[in-house]
Amino acid sequence: MMEALPKVLEVDEKSPESKDLLPSQTASSLCISSRSESVWTTTPRSNWEIYRKPIVIMSVGGAILLFGVAITCLAYTLNLGEIKLKVLKMIGPAFLSLGLMMMVCGLVWVPIIKKKQKQRQKSMFFQTLKSFFLNR
Repeated sequence: MMEALPKVLEVDEKSPESKDLLPSQTASSLCISSRSESVWTTTPRSNWEIYRKPIVIMSVGGAILLFGVAITCLAYTLNLGEIKLKVLKMIGPAFLSLGLMMMVCGLVWVPIIKKKQKQRQKSMFFQTLKSFFLNR
């Protein structure tokens, strides 16, 4: 079955066309294709752009936490059927813990971002010093 492949689909590794298909692994292409911010980009970012994700995580975590508090309070104050009461007593604390975990993740994320920003500023400072002394 494999013998029936047309010759057009076969690519010779030494042909120039096959070299164009292979991705280049130079430093500049790796820097561009990476998800992290490049050291070469110096566009200033606003505080909202920097802290957007932790704020969203903390907000969603707070909402889930409050939902868990409400469900847990309802489970212990309302007189419901036995099955509904068991379900509410299981779901309420689950939402409480999930919301608290998300809030803590967001709160921990903020100092990490601040430390990363300081390291980036130091890196930019040393790069400018290096370029200053090398260009003399």
